[in-house]
Amino acid sequence: MRWMFLLLISMLIISCNTKPEITKSDSWQALKNETRLLGKKEWRPMLEYVTNLHEKSTHPATYPFDYEWEEIGPGYVYGPAFGHWDIVHQILDVLPSYSTHALHQLYNDVKNQEPNGLIPGSIWMVGREDVPNMAVKRDKVDWNKNDAGHPPLWVVAVHDYIELTGNKEVLKTFYTPLVRQITWFENARKAEGEGFYYNDILIKKWESGIDQGIRFDEVGLGAWACIDATSHVYLLYKTANLWAKELGMTNDYFEKRENELKRFIQKDLYSDKDGMFYDIWAIKDEKLRQTAFENMWPIVVGAATQAQANRFIDEYLLNPDVFFTKHPIASVGVKDPKFELRMWRGPAWNSMTYWAARGCLNYGRKDAAAKLLEKALDATAKVFNETGTIWEFYNSLGGSPEELQRKPNTKYNVPCKDYLGHNPLIAMARMYELAKD
Repeated sequence: MRWMFLLLISMLIISCNTKPEITKSDSWQALKNETRLLGKKEWRPMLEYVTNLHEKSTHPATYPFDYEWEEIGPGYVYGPAFGHWDIVHQILDVLPSYSTHALHQLYNDVKNQEPNGLIPGSIWMVGREDVPNMAVKRDKVDWNKNDAGHPPLWVVAVHDYIELTGNKEVLKTFYTPLVRQITWFENARKAEGEGFYYNDILIKKWESGIDQGIRFDEVGLGAWACIDATSHVYLLYKTANLWAKELGMTNDYFEKRENELKRFIQKDLYSDKDGMFYDIWAIKDEKLRQTAFENMWPIVVGAATQAQANRFIDEYLLNPDVFFTKHPIASVGVKDPKFELRMWRGPAWNSMTYWAARGCLNYGRKDAAAKLLEKALDATAKVFNETGTIWEFYNSLGGSPEELQRKPNTKYNVPCKDYLGHNPLIAMARMYELAKD
């Protein structure tokens, strides 16, 4: 992508402007040095805190990982864990200042791929008394090996790593897991007709990453095409097509499926009337249509037309009555009847603002990306100054995170503190530097 090349150039410019005594690269110190120069000065104490949180969350190599591993965050209520899409956000956050650590997390992520191609979601680690932030004690390392994957956005992190380092040799390692994961989706998550689904629609394992999301309130739906899963698998085909050509391998099948899914998304998962992408069941029945943020994924992965992307950005992402709230983006449009200040049903998750802004840049909308990023970072910095921590998710209406519900009827009903997995704030500030020009 052209904007990633520009990002690399911008980082080179930053390195040239760095103080003379700062010379060590590819380290935590390099990341700390970078955050001292990024974005608005009001953001920098928060960014420094995030950098320290990355370092604090990293532990020595142990089973089942070959390299040092980074947990979701020391404040995660369920104890030390690795993976799901959290680790992708953490990888993007440390690139390019600590690319070796980023690469190690990518290796860790694909290391435990099952023979059928499933890449596990969260890997639950054993707590250790000698590490204060590993307070939850488990008898063994464990993860779901059968029926819960996770959004396959790791390929974006591999792409960015290659763009930033020029190290294409890693494709020899990552190409096979990619093809195997595609095989798993084709065998285990192929929707009726065309498209793909997440099992949230059937057994509510929340492999989509959207626990208790509004799109899955309806029961009795079949294995029907989900807008997020279909977009994510489109990204896998698109990436496999690129990587196969780079490696001199046959790419015909991946190119064919990439084009077929793109047509399906543009024509069968899109409402011209609404200017909105939807799951297939919401296309078929207008009563099931909702303004969930997941409808943006075709823009993020580049499956939308330019016209579709522009309309979505202008009418939804930048609309204060939908997603452009005091702290963007709201996970559910604020005028939607199902909006509430609970988990993924209305609050703002900074990781999703990152993806929304990245989608805007994909379609040449730097103006929109800058607005989304600046507003989200301003709001996050304000809360950081008030509370001294980074929260799992935020009040999209601008209030305190402590006013939000996480999972009612459980003992963990407020957002986690010191939660890295959905807070790629350094990556957001880095992208803001690019978009504001």
